[in-house]
Amino acid sequence: MGKKVALVLGSGGARGYAHIGAIEELESRGYQIGCIAGCSMGAVIGGIHAAGKLALYREWIESLDYLDLLRLLDLSFSLGAIRGDKVFGRIREIVGDIAIEDLPIPFTAVATDLTNQQEVWFQEGSLHQAMRASAAIPSLFTPVIQGNRMLVDGGLLNPLPIVPVVSSHCDMIVAVNLNATNHKRYPLPVIERPPAAKGRFDLMVDTLSARLPFWKRDTGLELLADATVVDEAPLSEQPPAAPEPTPSSPKSAEGSHVVDVAGPASLLELVNHSFEVMQTSLAQYKIAGYPPDVLINVPRRACRFFEFYKAEELILLGRIIARDALDHYEAQL
Repeated sequence: MGKKVALVLGSGGARGYAHIGAIEELESRGYQIGCIAGCSMGAVIGGIHAAGKLALYREWIESLDYLDLLRLLDLSFSLGAIRGDKVFGRIREIVGDIAIEDLPIPFTAVATDLTNQQEVWFQEGSLHQAMRASAAIPSLFTPVIQGNRMLVDGGLLNPLPIVPVVSSHCDMIVAVNLNATNHKRYPLPVIERPPAAKGRFDLMVDTLSARLPFWKRDTGLELLADATVVDEAPLSEQPPAAPEPTPSSPKSAEGSHVVDVAGPASLLELVNHSFEVMQTSLAQYKIAGYPPDVLINVPRRACRFFEFYKAEELILLGRIIARDALDHYEAQL
């Protein structure tokens, strides 16, 4: 259709891979991305796309196997579970050292300055530093120290940064919200992998659980230690409504339905679970204040915040949801 799009990419951990699918769907329809504002993973994906390296980045993340992912975990014992030097070092190799003002697509990365308790927009200077600061997820990645400022994930104040693109000279605003609640309509797609690959992924999750206590596992059940049980498992792990009981299925006292026990099983996951709940609420305020022309809602429960090994599934999910949202928008024109 040739319309110029101001693209807003929200924060949401691993769900940020869905941004790639949304971008691909937009471009396949002939939309031109005129500017980008991103937060956290939205800033990472947006910055890489603005630099023209998204295809190379996608090729890299989809090639990562079990050992590759474990090698990227540079564990830290201060202000974050992971330093992030290895991950962002590889991104730097892909993108190169480039200033934001030299990008072919105008770009804004949003971070949070804890020292001065304010939102920070990066619209010039090092792209690498801007992406790293915007994606410094509290408790997961260590903060970025810049002068007297301590910079962390922009999602703390603005998980869907629409305001930076409101004054752009684009035909329409498209926002990708990673903290939506439309989980019943959009379950995470299932990607068929060879049995050996599936085994490596399962082993990787178990290893992560041991080295970084994100969650605990026990015969398919998520366990809560000293906490109230809440129904907050990702949709991809939940059974369908009213399943037929099987001999291996855990049952309630009456044996009438499958019990799905889920929720934070460590302090780290509790912090990030709380962070996501806050982002969901903040995103709704941003959407109400500055309604975009097209809103692509990726469900928060599609996957957990940490599940970065589900790149293929999340890219496909982003494309599916973007397709439906754009179909609806185009039908109204």
